[in-house]
Amino acid sequence: MFEGFEERTIEANGAKHFFRVGGTGSPLLLLHGYPQTHVAWHDLAPLLAKYFQVILPDLRGYGNSVGPEDDSEHEAYSKRTMAHDAIEIMKSLGHAKFAICGHDRGGRVAYRAALDHPSIITHVIAIDIVPTLVLWERMDQKVALSTFHWPFLAQPAPLPESLIAKEPDLWVQTLIDRWIGKGNSLTEDAVRSYKKQFHNAESLSATCADYRAGVTSDIEHDREDRAQDRKIKCPTLIVWGEQFLNSRSGDILGIWEEWAETVSGLPLDCGHFVAEEKPEELASAITTFLMP
Repeated sequence: MFEGFEERTIEANGAKHFFRVGGTGSPLLLLHGYPQTHVAWHDLAPLLAKYFQVILPDLRGYGNSVGPEDDSEHEAYSKRTMAHDAIEIMKSLGHAKFAICGHDRGGRVAYRAALDHPSIITHVIAIDIVPTLVLWERMDQKVALSTFHWPFLAQPAPLPESLIAKEPDLWVQTLIDRWIGKGNSLTEDAVRSYKKQFHNAESLSATCADYRAGVTSDIEHDREDRAQDRKIKCPTLIVWGEQFLNSRSGDILGIWEEWAETVSGLPLDCGHFVAEEKPEELASAITTFLMP
């Protein structure tokens, strides 16, 4: 797994960041989601490394990255703060501008980076999400049941941490089973990586802090953008799993057209774990989108 990719670690923006780097060409940063690590890209990254320099971090507090203690407003785990992490990682490699692709939580970091740093982000790809504010505004009975982990993980510490710590493997496996597409599976090595981090108290706290930011600072940042009619200016590609997001969010492209000036979209016949369920199709879509 990740043959030809180098491992690196830097300390920046108040956290310790683990990431892998592979390939040559224009820079492309890939950011994973929950309950995953950078290992989520194990099939996709080698395909993209044929054309791009691919950078694969663990988000702060996830996997092998170490985040700080949370604060009362959860700014330490806001997507704005994580966007700064992304920029610092790329600066360490000498990249003043880059394309960013994120899935799930990483997708929220990606669109926040594009909104906050339009002179740095050249392209943004968001996989299987709608903006955070929109998700909460559209939270009805159906959405609440299917995304129950959002309000659960956002509960004050130590409730979700304590409950998950009792059965961390069951927690991760339950989410995978609920979100994966029919007939698909994740590799044993990948699932082992995802489960491992939930046996670590610091990682468990950080991942919950991520969701607490999703009901506090992240929403406020989205509200500010909407109030100021601030939109993503760079080309934006939205990819989603028809068996997951499409069944929950309705007109996905219509939603994103309110947040980005130039949007294209691609539905794929899979569940939530798009990069692991449809790596070849996703690689083709990303390459076509980014290549001149």
